[in-house]
Amino acid sequence: MLAHRMQRLGRATQFECPQLPASPRQAIDVAMRLIKGLPAQQLSIIGSSLGGFYATYLAEKIGCRAVLLNPAIQPSRDLAQHIGVMRAYHSDAPFEFKREYIDEISAFAVDQITSPERYFLLAATGDEVLDWHEMTGHYPNAHQRIIEGGDHGISDFEHYIDEVLAFCDAPEGAVEVRGSNHVA
Repeated sequence: MLAHRMQRLGRATQFECPQLPASPRQAIDVAMRLIKGLPAQQLSIIGSSLGGFYATYLAEKIGCRAVLLNPAIQPSRDLAQHIGVMRAYHSDAPFEFKREYIDEISAFAVDQITSPERYFLLAATGDEVLDWHEMTGHYPNAHQRIIEGGDHGISDFEHYIDEVLAFCDAPEGAVEVRGSNHVA
């Protein structure tokens, strides 16, 4: 949906959506290569689920904005029960999640965000995979949109694209997300 919207806006070259490898270390390496040399104040990283966990790490590391869509907060805990071959969430493609990935992922944990104004959280109360309370608690004072109901994949994401892009495009220091919930 985002790729399509960016193309319609004539901004396709400003959008990247790589297929990340299962290895967290390799996934972060891929992302770092993509963003290398880009000014942090002009960069926004959007991540869903485990991608939201990665986006948080990257935003803290380089100082850019991040939009988090039902992000994983403690994936080393949550994924420990999924070691082995499984199917991808949005496709039926098999992939292997290895035990060593738990240690890799732990290295990228962010215990507390440093600049909440750089974060926009979309959390669905109906997420069947992750707890939205844990999400809102991890991003205190960040811009937050709590979606009543919904699901882990935010299947009605088209309703939030404009809000996400407005957050990404707002001048630094002038971010306002209309209708958002702020958690103290």
